[in-house]
Amino acid sequence: MATGRNMMRAVQVFEFGGPEVLKLQSDVSLPVPKENQVLIKVHACGINPVETYIRTGTFFRRPPLPYIPGSDVAGVIQAVGDHVVGFKKGDRVFTFSTISGGYAEYTVSSVDTVFPLSDKLDFKQGAAIGIPYFTAYYALFQKGSAKAGETVLVHGASGGVGIAVCQIARAYGLKVLGTAGTEKGMELVLKNGAHKVFNHKQKDYLAQIKEFAGDEGINVVIEMLANVNLAHDLQLLSSGGRVMIVGCRGPIEINPRDTMLKQSSIRGLSLFSATKSLNGGLGKSQLEVPAFAVLVGRLFRSSHRAAN
Repeated sequence: MATGRNMMRAVQVFEFGGPEVLKLQSDVSLPVPKENQVLIKVHACGINPVETYIRTGTFFRRPPLPYIPGSDVAGVIQAVGDHVVGFKKGDRVFTFSTISGGYAEYTVSSVDTVFPLSDKLDFKQGAAIGIPYFTAYYALFQKGSAKAGETVLVHGASGGVGIAVCQIARAYGLKVLGTAGTEKGMELVLKNGAHKVFNHKQKDYLAQIKEFAGDEGINVVIEMLANVNLAHDLQLLSSGGRVMIVGCRGPIEINPRDTMLKQSSIRGLSLFSATKSLNGGLGKSQLEVPAFAVLVGRLFRSSHRAAN
């Protein structure tokens, strides 16, 4: 800690704006875990695009100022609140949601959002699991109803969620297609599980996808930029196909008739709206955490081997 046992260093935001509003403070009060909460000593914190939207004040959710950004955290439990079972001081953990903010030496999280971190993963890897991998799993299976043998197109596959979708979909027996905009990005997508990758900056890339998918089309599209791609996605779908909207930066005009003959559907999702009280939400029982944790560990190990 920075100045005493009840104080810590943290990055705070006192006004909404660009990166310059991030201020490192050395006299922030140490958070105290309440009932069903844990205090985590932060070893690594992920940076997600949504954090930048919140910081600018343009996101639908605006935290009261000042606040500490950061959701994805990996570290070691320092203390537990009342009624916490399954975790103790010294446990290595990761979380996809913090209560007090992750850009800090210590953070508090609800026990429902905290998961054991395998010894086979380092803290940096742990801080990359939460939002990207849970979003990928949520989009594919709990909202997208994907099944082994189906074809999934990851539209924008070289980002954090896209890579996670490629890894998980391949591990679950789906045929994985991805798009990226650079040679480096395309290589990354292939290394992380895609059977085929397309350059979405090429004018004819949609025709290439259609040709590769054949008459059956695409069963599931995981869409990272719906305001650009949604109308095209509907043309690529198979009968009963689903577009899962993970990311969007504005409006788009589509023809609803494109969903009718194929009886396809457009499904939006947000990890912020997924709770264990919702059908198919991200409570630990629905997520099957032990199996999922094993899968994530295996994916990270195989990805590391491929990269080396």
